[in-house]
Amino acid sequence: MKKNIAFMKLNKFFVVILGVMTMGIGASNAQEVITIQQAVDSTLKNNLQIKQAQLSASLTEESLLQSKNSLLPTLNASTSPSLNFGRGLDQNTFQVVNQTSFFLNGSVSSNVDLFNGLTKINTIKQNKILLEADQTNINKIKNDLILQVVTSYLQVLFNTDLLRASQEQLAVANQTLKREQELINVGDKTLADLSQAKAQMATAELNVTNAQNALEISYISLAQLMERQPTNKFVVQAPVYNDMVGVDTKVDPNEVYSSALKTFPDIALFNLRTKAAEKAISIARGSYLPSIGMGGSLSSSYSYQFGYDAVNPVTGQPLKQSSFSQQFSDRFGQGLGLSIRIPIFNGYNARSGVRQAKIRYQNAQLSEQLNKNNLQKIIFQASADLKAAESRYTSNTNTYLATKDAFFVIEQRYNVGLVNSLDYSTARTNMNKAETDMIQAKYDLIFRAKVIDYYLGKQITF
Repeated sequence: MKKNIAFMKLNKFFVVILGVMTMGIGASNAQEVITIQQAVDSTLKNNLQIKQAQLSASLTEESLLQSKNSLLPTLNASTSPSLNFGRGLDQNTFQVVNQTSFFLNGSVSSNVDLFNGLTKINTIKQNKILLEADQTNINKIKNDLILQVVTSYLQVLFNTDLLRASQEQLAVANQTLKREQELINVGDKTLADLSQAKAQMATAELNVTNAQNALEISYISLAQLMERQPTNKFVVQAPVYNDMVGVDTKVDPNEVYSSALKTFPDIALFNLRTKAAEKAISIARGSYLPSIGMGGSLSSSYSYQFGYDAVNPVTGQPLKQSSFSQQFSDRFGQGLGLSIRIPIFNGYNARSGVRQAKIRYQNAQLSEQLNKNNLQKIIFQASADLKAAESRYTSNTNTYLATKDAFFVIEQRYNVGLVNSLDYSTARTNMNKAETDMIQAKYDLIFRAKVIDYYLGKQITF
């Protein structure tokens, strides 16, 4: 009778566990429940990597604007007031006298580049390419983060199922320990049997602890991607799939690779960086060519002598100092000039700059090709993983159906007293474990299919 009561409690525990597995929620209902789409949206909104990439794009945009503005003429104004003591030149008589004088010089100048080897034009073109590359990099980071979120989300689901399975095994180990203790009390078992049961119990407890730690770490990893504080607890909701409709396992890796070359942000990013490096060669070559500039200026000055007592050397009459407006008008000057700079020899700086630009361009080409080769390898591996996941799903599904049928037989025999409660509990645990493996294989297959969608440039949704 005691055994039947204990079994009924254990059977109730399994029913609760199975119900939790169906809901896909591994924690209290009081906690916030997050779907995979909410996790992706939160990551794209809050992740610091995206914000850094956006700031980098803003800097490049500002560089592009500045390179365009560099085509405009420059306009500068200057003034230089001074106070002189002692002997100086009288600005009216042009004689050297002892005096205290105040001088004010002012000028306005403007310069414009007429030709500089197309360096500024090519710099504008390069900055446009770099801006497009930075904007593509934002899309790349978003794409990568979506895949990371899906991976972390799936890891949480896996670890949740692992914890459930470990808890089920702990329940069985606990029931076995109780049974062995009861049998020892009536003399049907030895202390060695009891020690073995205790060892199994300790191992099961350790497995639960390890599973709990793994689940907590996977939650932390997902929270970090979403930029959530560790104290802000949440639980994930498993996507509900009643069948595998919509999961395409028939893919041609060559077709996926060809499509990825056209749509994948990583490829576009490296291609743009190669173009920017190529444009840098044109910028460096501008140092070989002459540069032509034109400039103009306006200037005037004003002076005032303290204690002025000069006289006209011809008439002997006292002289008055001219007013500010009169002096400004009398001394107003204008200038216009043309400058031509022809590079003849500059320590091979121009040649070295061109050679370095060519090397960087070649390195960018190699990086682009290496990225394409790596992408091809990843896609072929992803295709193989998809096929393997399909096989695992099929195998685990067959295993689950077989253990389910076996449990049905044991359940019928238990109902007529031909099987004890421990064997019945063990059979049920095996069925639950097989079901968990099938669910995990199902998630893995779905995830592998979504990875292919990722490389096809499709939005990853559930």
